[in-house]
Amino acid sequence: MIPAASLALQPDPASGPDPAPAPAALPAPARWQRLWREAVRDPRELLALLGLDAAAAGLSEAAAAQFPLRVPRGFVARMRHGDLHDPLLRQVLPVDAEERIVSGFSLDAVGDGAARKAEGVIQKYRGRALLVATGSCAVNCRYCFRRHFPYGEETAARDGWAGAVAAIAADPGIDEVILSGGDPLSLATPKLAELTARLAAIPHLRRLRIHSRLPIVLPERVDEPLLQWLAALPWPSAFVVHANHANEFDPAVDAALARLRGAGVQLLNQAVLLRGVNDSVEVLADLSERSFAAGVLPYYLHQLDRVQGVAHFEVSDERARALHAALAARLSGYLVPRLVREVQGDTGKRPL
Repeated sequence: MIPAASLALQPDPASGPDPAPAPAALPAPARWQRLWREAVRDPRELLALLGLDAAAAGLSEAAAAQFPLRVPRGFVARMRHGDLHDPLLRQVLPVDAEERIVSGFSLDAVGDGAARKAEGVIQKYRGRALLVATGSCAVNCRYCFRRHFPYGEETAARDGWAGAVAAIAADPGIDEVILSGGDPLSLATPKLAELTARLAAIPHLRRLRIHSRLPIVLPERVDEPLLQWLAALPWPSAFVVHANHANEFDPAVDAALARLRGAGVQLLNQAVLLRGVNDSVEVLADLSERSFAAGVLPYYLHQLDRVQGVAHFEVSDERARALHAALAARLSGYLVPRLVREVQGDTGKRPL
């Protein structure tokens, strides 16, 4: 594995590092790309915007250097001013606790390296292959299980998708492709269309799944070209978004999700159980109800992947089961996500 600091070298969406001013004849960047580049990257600026003190917040410059801060300003606007314990802030702020080395927490907590099928292709479960489409994300979540992933060496796009697509085409047992990363929607839509055009030539593919946090943290990404691409896909498609708290939804997010539904994709939400963010029955119930109100079906509630730097977010299995049981007693069945953990070598997510 390479150090997480290499993530600082990952390109911005589609075009690499911020380019020199484009010639007048070239099209202007899409609005979502401009907002991406305006994201907050300085932890002290983030705290200042919220009226908070860096010392009181436990800010860690070392953690920020190892895994850089990035958070869109629209997501910052949903955080509570003056609240050190705001659940959205806790998900993105680099703090001292990340520097502790805790037994049982590793660089590759879920066995991505061992499941490598080809460059940028991971296969852990029968019938499904995951494409690491890019290393870029619009927001760097502090609990990210791929915060130490060697994106510089392992992205499916490195050779114009050829190696990744060839590996999937050579295995007729694969009938579903999962676009992941990083965040696949950090790629420009023409790049996504190039990939799916190649995949469409593989006769044994039956489904496409897209995992993206962008509709939540940067809803402007759901623009007309993206919707046209989704509507034209030749397979039934599932779109898995990622929200951990009801406060992550606002009218702009609701509108983006409505547009995705209009493009014909099935919307699901997966969340991670995080101490100090959503480890209460009330918060989890609010999340399920709010996501369903936005047209998104609760899907998974993941126990934390035990990657180095995230131990301060961990909730015990005993506590997780108690929360899940209380949630099931409170909500209609379709609002209760499955409580799972990913275990290296298992044939699927392990129910808890």
